[in-house]
Amino acid sequence: MGWAGIKNGRLLALAEQQFDVFATGDRNLSFQQDIPRCRMAVVILAAASLQLKDTLPLMASLLARLPQLHPGTVTVLTQ
Repeated sequence: MGWAGIKNGRLLALAEQQFDVFATGDRNLSFQQDIPRCRMAVVILAAASLQLKDTLPLMASLLARLPQLHPGTVTVLTQ
């Protein structure tokens, strides 16, 4: 999307214009940004790393939870 290097606040603003859910590996995002004001849900992938081998096991849980996610909320998925 050409968003490399964009910092969290601006990144969230761009993402909420196009997406309903924002998945990230940044465990500090919810402490650094005012998520309740977001127009999308945030999902934190709390895996050992952001490599596919570590995040792939979380995808079934993420997909199952999508219908229950609401804007302005943070959901943490762990292995």
